Amino acid sequence: MLFISTSGALGRYIDLPVHITIDARALLAFFALWLYCKYRKIVLRIAPSDRFLVLFSGVLMGLHWMTYFYALQLSNVAIGMLSLFTYPMFTAFLEPLILKTKFQRIHLALGALVLLGIYFLVPDFDIKNEYTMAVGLGMLSALFYALRNIVMKRKVSAYNGSMLMCYQSAVVGLVLLPGLFFFDLTTMTDQWPAIVTLAVLTTAVGHTLFLRSFKNFSITTASIISSVQPVYGILIGALFLNEIPALSTVIGGLLILSAVVAESLLSYRRAGQV
Repeated sequence: MLFISTSGALGRYIDLPVHITIDARALLAFFALWLYCKYRKIVLRIAPSDRFLVLFSGVLMGLHWMTYFYALQLSNVAIGMLSLFTYPMFTAFLEPLILKTKFQRIHLALGALVLLGIYFLVPDFDIKNEYTMAVGLGMLSALFYALRNIVMKRKVSAYNGSMLMCYQSAVVGLVLLPGLFFFDLTTMTDQWPAIVTLAVLTTAVGHTLFLRSFKNFSITTASIISSVQPVYGILIGALFLNEIPALSTVIGGLLILSAVVAESLLSYRRAGQV
């Protein structure tokens, strides 16, 4: 979680157009994950019937990264990460519609709690306000992330997680690749250390360690642990970027994270593990 949480500060620190940052991140992450899969002798073959779904999930992942980084550029680490963490509520409402699972009424109350948290994040509801736009983009990023997770839910058990991330990174890298031909790459010289850290430490290593933790924890337990991401991210932003969140942001964040933890605990109980 500590490694994955560096995405917020790195997204704020890297001074490049978002599509260039995401493309470089995706291509480098793909290379690192491909080497890891080869080293671990992980089979990279995907059944023909699943190829479209994996490609589509890569597109959703790219949209998630793009909107999240735009949110970070318009605001700060705290608002960017906290607005993104509305994704468990999007998941709770969308999963019954897409996967035909039973809807839980408690999600209405938890959704209201998230909306109250969003209210504290937004200084005013003027669409011209950059922080308002950032929260909107952060929530759009959360929507794309929730859809990607739902789409891949039934495929994760059939394939290695690192292999799926490898393919998704490849899709993002290839889709955004044309943008590199219209960009002066010499201006990226002083940005490479941060980009490599984002691609390797945050994406390849962080997500691989998180997926490996599923061997020791249930997915619900891992989800509860993942709620510490915004906390780590905000602390990293305060330490390295001197971004101290406002009191209203802290209140909004506590409300959103309370809903996330409550939903994870309820899922844990429904699974008969408590």
